[in-house]
Amino acid sequence: MAKKSGLYRCQWCGSNPLMVAYHDKEWGVPVHDDRTLFEFLILEGAQAGLTWQTVLNKRQIYRKAFANFNVKKIASYDAKDVKRLLVDPGIIRNRLKIVATIKNAQAFLKVQKEFGSFDRYIWQFVGGKPINHKIKSLTDIPITTKESVAMSRDLLKRGFKFVGPTICYALMQAVGLVNDHEVTCFRYLIIKATP
Repeated sequence: MAKKSGLYRCQWCGSNPLMVAYHDKEWGVPVHDDRTLFEFLILEGAQAGLTWQTVLNKRQIYRKAFANFNVKKIASYDAKDVKRLLVDPGIIRNRLKIVATIKNAQAFLKVQKEFGSFDRYIWQFVGGKPINHKIKSLTDIPITTKESVAMSRDLLKRGFKFVGPTICYALMQAVGLVNDHEVTCFRYLIIKATP
């Protein structure tokens, strides 16, 4: 457990200031804003095979490169945009991940149309309220759950890419569908009390 200024934090965040700020302000906070949900969907997919710190370091550049995650704009990206993104040194220049971002934007819009919002769609996998796990150490954190497996299957069926069960679980953690803060972390009870 990382300790700083008398506060105990989850082990995974370490001491990197960007990671600590992300842990303290965002990770596990329930998100209901579609733009933010789309951002995390894309960033978690971009993380595949990499560390979260790598993606977090590039987050501001991702926002600039991908129109601040404006789903309608990204859904209309074409081959010229893919070419532009492939030479942007500030993002992860993986053709499959870039093309997946565009396909995911298109699929995201379809989900919004069907459900009224992506928020309504994604929260159904946890019955509309966060699951509060009782994590005691880093080794207690699962990499998938039945909910992330169900989410992955449904997203894939709807045409989403880079949404395997592990990526879906990381998304669930990031946007507060689950509270995986360690029970001794100062954020655990704060997040648990968040509606």
